[in-house]
This record gives sequence, structure tokens and C-alpha cells, in this order.
Amino acid sequence: MPNIEFGFLPTIIGSMPHTDPKKACALITRFLKDIPAWPQLPHRSFQEDMIVQSGEGFPGLVIEKKKAYVDRTRDHTLEMANLYAAFLSKDSSKFTITQDCAAGLHTFLSLKDLSPLAVKGQLTGPVSLAASLLDNDKKAIIHDEILTDAAVKLLKMKASWQEKALSQLSKNTIIFLDEPCLAMAGASISSGVLSDAGKLKGLLAEVLSGINGIRGIHCCGNTDWSVLLGIPSLDILSFDAYNHGRSLSLYPLELKRFLDLKGTIAWGIVPNTEEALARQTVASLKDRLEATIAPFTRKGVRFEQLLRQGLLTPSCGLAGISEEASETALELLTKLSEEMRKDYL
Repeated sequence: MPNIEFGFLPTIIGSMPHTDPKKACALITRFLKDIPAWPQLPHRSFQEDMIVQSGEGFPGLVIEKKKAYVDRTRDHTLEMANLYAAFLSKDSSKFTITQDCAAGLHTFLSLKDLSPLAVKGQLTGPVSLAASLLDNDKKAIIHDEILTDAAVKLLKMKASWQEKALSQLSKNTIIFLDEPCLAMAGASISSGVLSDAGKLKGLLAEVLSGINGIRGIHCCGNTDWSVLLGIPSLDILSFDAYNHGRSLSLYPLELKRFLDLKGTIAWGIVPNTEEALARQTVASLKDRLEATIAPFTRKGVRFEQLLRQGLLTPSCGLAGISEEASETALELLTKLSEEMRKDYL
């Protein structure tokens, strides 16, 4: 894995509001020259929903209009056998992310004249996929150990395939596992895997082990950050610094250990709602970011280390806003990065 100090360079989480993949890619590469990412386009098609997109090829998966579920009433023994055969032979080509499910990815892969420091991709993480994918009785497959293991194996192959594809554009690849459901981990409503830190770490670590390059996890809510910071194979922890900025500072010892092992923190400081974006300027976001960083430095984390081992991103995906607002978000993001780098690096 390359050891890169990103120095608050900007990138995105993944989703964009566009339906035209060429327009989305053009906007991303215009602003994010150092670390562009392929755009997930859920408004283009239900097949680009994060669960469907990453769950494509899962044994028994049925997609009906705006609905996707695992049909337990049919025999999918052969599908399971094919999945495990491909996994054991390390043949990720049998479980790719197709153009129907990721037009933005395939358009991104066809781009020419890029010279980025790194390129970023993303995939739904195993916890969120298994907790969100329901069977025909509306029960999440995370409660079934066999199906959860199948989801892990599927994602590990998809991560490996995606990384190989992105390596055509840059030798430095970053793959994020998007884990919104980790915000439920440890909550009183959670049960089973979601309340078992060891199992959570095991699921995440197994998928990350399929990635040879830079490995990241993004969670847009509050969670037990010590669980994620304790995964040895994790290189980037991405969090919503705009709405949950101080939550991570509650774990100073774990954070310092993560940074000392050359880990990177991705600060999601640019909001992803139009109302919040309309209130922000580069100056106000810089003030907010510096105020968010302050509790970390008071607890013994060096300011320069946070900057050098940092990325800047939106708080989460941008699919929930207009195309015009997404351009505003990327403009604020890149200008904020320029300001922070000029002032401190």
C-alpha cells in the first residue's frame, strides 16, 4: 500500500445528482484533479441504488421496479456454489459492477488525459449491505450467518475487481466501504452483529483484505469510532465533520495510534444539503473546520499531523441536491482545500 500524505487534498464520497454520467464525470474531473472519484448516480436508475449496485449478482437477488430483495422461496444452491467457486479461485471477473448498475464508473474508466495523484472508488460495506438487504419476509439477511458470509465474499470480489479497473487510471487507488448502518452500531435498538464489535470488525476487515491499495471506511453518522480505528488494515477513516465534528475527538488515544500508524482522516466538512450550502462560504467553512479540529489538538493530537494526514470531502454523498448545488459544493470544497494548504502547508 502506498504511504501518501494527502495534506487536505479534496475528494468526494461518491453519489452525485446527475442522470448523465458524462456530465457528472466532467464536473468531478474539473474540480478534483488530484483525487477524482467515479460518480454513483441513483437518480439515473434504481439499479444504481447503493444496495442494488453493490449487491448485483447476490444469490437469490430479485429486482422489481423500485424493490430489491432476496427470494428464499427458490433454490439458489447453484448460485451460492458459483459465488464460492469464484471466490476460492480469486476470479473477481465473474462478479463485476456492470454498466447497467454503474454507468458513472464505466464512463469514468473511459476518461483520457487524467494525471491524478490517486483515483477513488466506493462500494457499500458488508454491514450496511447485509443490514439493508431484506428477504421476501422483510427480514434483513444480516440475521443469517450463511447469507452474511456470502455478502462478504461478494463484496470482497467486487472490491478487488474495482481496484484493478481503477488502476488503469492511476497506480494509487483508494476504495471506500460506505457504511451508513454503522451509525446504529451499539445503539439500544441494535442487536446481533450490530451490537457485537468483534463481528463488525471481522466483517469489515475481511472485505478490506481484498484491497491491495488504500482502504477506507465512510460512516456519515455517529458511531463507536474505536471499533473502526482498531481495524489494522484500515488506512482512511471518513466521517461527517460538519454535523458530527466532535464525536471523533472522544477517542484521542485510538486516533493518535491510528495516525501514528500513518492513517488518514477524511473530514466531511462541506454540507450536503442545499439549505446548509446556501449559508456557507469558504471563510465560514474554514472557521468551522478549525473549530472542529481544536478539540483534537487540546487532547494531544498534533495539528500538523492532522493536516498532513487529512483529506477534505463533503459530509456525505451529493445525490440529494441539485446539479447546480453539487457544483457549488465542489467549488467550496476545492477552494477550502486551497486555503488550508496555503495557510498551513
